[in-house]
Amino acid sequence: MQTRLQEMKESALGQISQVTEAAQLQDLRVKYLGKKGELTELLRGMGGLSPEERPVVGQLVNEVREALEAAFSGKQQAFEEAALFAKLSSQTIDVTLPGRPVPAGTMHPLSRIIEEIEDIFIGLGFEVAEGPEVEMDHFNFEMLNLPKDHPARDMQDTFYVTEELLLRTQTSPVQARTMLKKEGKTPLKMICPGKVYRRDDDDATHSHQFTQIEGLVIDKKIGMSDLKGTLLTFARQMFGENQQIRLRPSFFPFTEPSVEVDLQCFNCGGNGCRVCKQTGWIEILGAGMVHPRVLEMAGYNPEEVSGFAFGMGVERIAMLKYAVEDIRHFYTNDVRFLRQFNRG
Repeated sequence: MQTRLQEMKESALGQISQVTEAAQLQDLRVKYLGKKGELTELLRGMGGLSPEERPVVGQLVNEVREALEAAFSGKQQAFEEAALFAKLSSQTIDVTLPGRPVPAGTMHPLSRIIEEIEDIFIGLGFEVAEGPEVEMDHFNFEMLNLPKDHPARDMQDTFYVTEELLLRTQTSPVQARTMLKKEGKTPLKMICPGKVYRRDDDDATHSHQFTQIEGLVIDKKIGMSDLKGTLLTFARQMFGENQQIRLRPSFFPFTEPSVEVDLQCFNCGGNGCRVCKQTGWIEILGAGMVHPRVLEMAGYNPEEVSGFAFGMGVERIAMLKYAVEDIRHFYTNDVRFLRQFNRG
């Protein structure tokens, strides 16, 4: 029995070494290790061995099986490696060829303007705050000195979810919420960027959804000169160091006095042209001193502190800075338009 096992092992290993195809290798595996293979047949003959021979022959059978399985596995791996090498050789890639360029996107011009404005005001000591776009009527109107029967609400008609829930018309509610959190403490210097909504007809200069940034400062002895100095600094950093601004009387329910802020026309230098409608000035934002009633509702004593507030449309700033003639260009996702702002 031991002699037959040794002869079978040598014969099988010799045949395995000479196999040149995977199919032949599988046939040999079945011939020697299959259910009806030669090794299985020898195992069936162990019943005729003496008790002394069985352990010796059993150990030898296991050694033969392990040797054959190792030989089959090694040969199979060699076939697989050869097949892989042949496949790679037939599909050679020239790595020296330049790859196909993948078009890269760029920051949206409105996002770029928001970041620029934030950087300017952060440099002036302001904090950036955010709030919900779906807002309560109480914060959007009432906390800003606009009770339910106030006629100025008509200028900010918006989209209502319920009678008390709406899409905010301005980012001023963020200011109201922040003032309440401060519990009358000063100083408070903040800006709040975000989307706002109004029932406007979409045209070249209006949209039912646009982006706004509002600012608020509250402290002791804050005056109109502080407002003008802050806005002049902003205008010069955003549009050029030689810029000038002017303040015109206006009306907003939440500020008193209120002003419209004009920027000296950058196209004609104030001499008058088509861009500024021959006035030499271009309106950019609204501002004013915070109304005493707004301070009181937010927990501040208007006899001890004062403040100023301002609000600007990001699209308006972007249109002026980049000479864009139609606000709708910012929303149509036209790659030809957006590609112009790629600085990379």
